[in-house]
Amino acid sequence: MTAKFFRAAPYADDAMNLPVRDIDAAIPFYESKMGFRVASRSDEGCRKAVLERDTIQIGLAENGGDPAQEGCFFEVDDVEAAVAELRLYDSSFKADLQIQKHGDTTYQLFFVIAPDGLCYCIGEAQQ
Repeated sequence: MTAKFFRAAPYADDAMNLPVRDIDAAIPFYESKMGFRVASRSDEGCRKAVLERDTIQIGLAENGGDPAQEGCFFEVDDVEAAVAELRLYDSSFKADLQIQKHGDTTYQLFFVIAPDGLCYCIGEAQQ
């Protein structure tokens, strides 16, 4: 059972320029633990990689930014399936499911901190 990721909303400005210190060290986590695949890479300017999963894309960039200050909210169709999927990739993964309201929408969600320091919130809108 897998969750469908259908929206990526950056915490700051741009989900396509999320800062990492080392692209090559960061990518394996996204591929092996989060179900992303590399769509493209570039070494022009700063090193970048575009990762995709389902209908979303994110970009990792060696742009000098602080990964601990950035990340994305990923909206999924089934937050419990997302937790189960992450546990398949890493049996020690623990999710602290919580309910939070953002604007007029209530989400069931949890957080994942990538080894590169980026923080991701994964959530499902509640009816």
